[in-house]
Amino acid sequence: MSKPMCDDRILLETRLLSILFVPILLAGFVILYFFPDDTERLFAWTIRPRMTPLLMGAGYIAGAYFFVRAIFATSWHQIGKGFIAVTAFTWPMGLATLLHLDRFNHGHISFWLWTIVYLVTPFLIPALYLRNQRTDPGTLGPDDLEVPRLIRLALGAAGAAELLIGVAFFLFPSWAIAIWPWELTPLTARVVAGWFALPGVGGLVVASERRWSASRIALEGAVIWSALLLLGAARAWGDFKLTNPLTWVFVGSLALSLLGLGALCAWMESQRGARARASMGQQAGGV
Repeated sequence: MSKPMCDDRILLETRLLSILFVPILLAGFVILYFFPDDTERLFAWTIRPRMTPLLMGAGYIAGAYFFVRAIFATSWHQIGKGFIAVTAFTWPMGLATLLHLDRFNHGHISFWLWTIVYLVTPFLIPALYLRNQRTDPGTLGPDDLEVPRLIRLALGAAGAAELLIGVAFFLFPSWAIAIWPWELTPLTARVVAGWFALPGVGGLVVASERRWSASRIALEGAVIWSALLLLGAARAWGDFKLTNPLTWVFVGSLALSLLGLGALCAWMESQRGARARASMGQQAGGV
């Protein structure tokens, strides 16, 4: 079988699976973010307190944003690195499900949907990535921008720290329960670990990618997630242990992420727009 040309195309199966994922993620967002107190009735397992479902719901709408963009993207490299981060998220979720199967509402349809999704996607997502990645030329296009090295290093350092936290939370849930600013159980500690692994690996892959076009969609999703997490923290402020220093570290890091990533996206897009206008001016002057 010959190797496909590096034409940066998005394969049909990538678009079809993205279409499949969007309604699942939207359903998770609606249930968890708008009805965080009703998980016993609506979700795969009963989650307390409400800050955990709010965190998950905010992440699911950011995921829905990513896969909507994947459906309509024009080039694979615009979305490819996001599939690596999603893979890092699905493995802790699948393993947490198997380790804590007794905590789930087995009679609810959402349990079966959850179980199918998180037992299949840890294998399906990386297989899809490896298949489509062969079309990525890996080159900086004439209309693209290069992310400054210092910014990529900062994103990589932040990602490494988040990934380390995620690994520690998954391996040592009792330790996570003892230090975290709101109440966790062994299951929710490992689920939260997955939500740390996602931006952790995301930061590392963005740090390794110099093309702005390859990082933009993932970073826009991170801005959405940070904003909704801050709003969720305000809604569930009573869940936080105000004497725990990590409460303020958590909220402060969210605010810093929102401001920093938002400013980065705005600045890079303004640079891209300025370059496009300059190119158009040069073309007009040459006519």
